[in-house]
Amino acid sequence: MADTDIFNYTDVQQSELSKSSPALLTVAAVITAIIMVVGLSGNLLTVVALLKCPKVRNVAAAFIISLCIADFLFCAVVLPFAISGFWTKTWSHGGILCKLVPFLRYGNVGVSLLSIALITLNRYIMIAHHSWYSRVYRKHNIALMIVFSWMFSYGMQIPTLLGVWGKFDYDPELGTCSIVPDDNGRSAKTALFVIAFIVPAMLIFICYARIFWVVHSSEQRMREHQRTQHTKPSSTLNNGNEKRSTIKDTRETKARRNEWRITKMVLAIFLSFLVCYLPITIAKVADSHVHYPVFHITGYLLLYASACVNPIIYVIMNAQYRAAYAAALCCPLSRLAGLTSEKWNERHGYSFSNTRTVLSQVSLGESRADPRGSLPTGR
Repeated sequence: MADTDIFNYTDVQQSELSKSSPALLTVAAVITAIIMVVGLSGNLLTVVALLKCPKVRNVAAAFIISLCIADFLFCAVVLPFAISGFWTKTWSHGGILCKLVPFLRYGNVGVSLLSIALITLNRYIMIAHHSWYSRVYRKHNIALMIVFSWMFSYGMQIPTLLGVWGKFDYDPELGTCSIVPDDNGRSAKTALFVIAFIVPAMLIFICYARIFWVVHSSEQRMREHQRTQHTKPSSTLNNGNEKRSTIKDTRETKARRNEWRITKMVLAIFLSFLVCYLPITIAKVADSHVHYPVFHITGYLLLYASACVNPIIYVIMNAQYRAAYAAALCCPLSRLAGLTSEKWNERHGYSFSNTRTVLSQVSLGESRADPRGSLPTGR
């Protein structure tokens, strides 16, 4: 669509943005700028910390890096145009960007949600099907999962980009560029919402329901196991076995608690994603004629905040990530790149690569510890 057509639309129909007060839009532009700065710095710092610090370099970290890259691109490419939209109340950047920016916006949202789904699936297999873990999460499989999340999120938009299933164009009701019906009246918005949002959300919900069930069963089995150990008759041999068992149980308990902390962190990421995306969805459905502009603007700001909230969650909920951030901030990159696993463990006393859990083994009633040791760093 030509730029002249875009401006003709704004003359004919009042857009969603034009219904908002100038003061509200100015505040929204400032908040979006803050979100952009925090998102760019936070996601970049997370990627650097995860790549350079062996302690947090595990399978889940690979998916978190993919999530951070998607959020970084969202802040770098999409939010500047959102700020411009709040400031000017319309789109003034030409037809090519009018197609490209929403393509990147929807694609990055899809990658973010699929990355969260992959992290949740990783937690589920680690906890509920531990014996599968080393077979499923080989390096090439991890790479394929990440590539799939990007190709699927952007690939399903190709028909819309080509204008054969809806099209990316200026939406006069929104006052910005989005998915609009094509010449045949077809639009991909509903299908994209169901495929890219509802399906991953259902997968995440099912995985967490199963995770909580396994954890609950595991706690019961652990308590029964501890009661059994305490009721055994004492002897010199038994005392030696009990000491070794206590040391082993302590180590396994620490590993299990660490994995459970990561699982709770991923749940917090997903819940924050819902909190950030549901308000704008509800506003679009419940107030389609924009009688209450403040609800729509608030929904947009929450949506944008989803791109910067994850690093904040990492800092609040995980001590290992806090240590990784501190190392990334305090050490020059040249020194940080040379930081080995041994040096890290000397400083912090605990290696993430040794956090292999017995949670699933206990929950399934297995009587022997896994003899294979720890998961190789970086897998």
